[in-house]
Amino acid sequence: MQQQFERRQALRWFAGAGTAALIAGCSGGSGTSGNSTVSVVTATPTPTPTVTPTPTPTATTTGSCIADPSETAGPYPADGTNTSSGSTSNSLNINGIVRSDIRPSFISTTTVATGVQVVLTLTLVNVNAACAPLAGYAIYLWHCDRLGNYSLYTAPTESYLRGVQVTDANGQVTFTTIYPGCYSGRWPHMHFEVFSSLSSATSGRNALLTSQLAMPTALNATVYADTATYPSSRTNLAQVTLANDNVFSDNTAAQIAQQTPTFAAATTGYTASALIGLAR
Repeated sequence: MQQQFERRQALRWFAGAGTAALIAGCSGGSGTSGNSTVSVVTATPTPTPTVTPTPTPTATTTGSCIADPSETAGPYPADGTNTSSGSTSNSLNINGIVRSDIRPSFISTTTVATGVQVVLTLTLVNVNAACAPLAGYAIYLWHCDRLGNYSLYTAPTESYLRGVQVTDANGQVTFTTIYPGCYSGRWPHMHFEVFSSLSSATSGRNALLTSQLAMPTALNATVYADTATYPSSRTNLAQVTLANDNVFSDNTAAQIAQQTPTFAAATTGYTASALIGLAR
């Protein structure tokens, strides 16, 4: 599936939501969203990792951090910033979006997204205050499934792999999810938005920061070697690099380093962590 994006220009249209997630009311990427319904496999494969990534660091309130760069929300945010057929797609206003385990759909089905499990901890810090943790902020995380499809858009009947959590006293949120697939034209990634509070996390237009996480190069090769679970990712990955990706290619080495989570092998899948720097 061809999903090409232009850097930092939010789409104002996409195709085929047609579910209960399309509700009336209430970045810049452009592309064409598909409208075909995908078949979701519910059996959970058990991949065997062949590399051992570096250990997951613990959170710190001091040290080195930089402000994360603003990136496109892309065409599939479901945050109230784009529409289809005259309706606004906004999962942020749907009961159930605040959750830690984002693998199940929560709107019109209960389908669970399958793939390599990832327990991801994000630590939000203030780059203007010696990397002090920011508590009480809301973080919205979303990404594609193992086939490269996005719920509410190219997987229109599903609402999985989207969720919001509020940072604790350590500035941390934790999501249980899966490793995202690699689709044509993009480096494997996850999207996130940061809001000043849960009450403000009702539309992407309120976000203090919209950015993306880049999946690690070595781990991409390991995960996508399981072609039964990720059937098209290895082929798609061979056609893109961080240097030519239309989102990450203009970032500095320091920005890419902070945007790339650190992974460690776990009993089931991986644990991962990443620092998010915000200027407050």
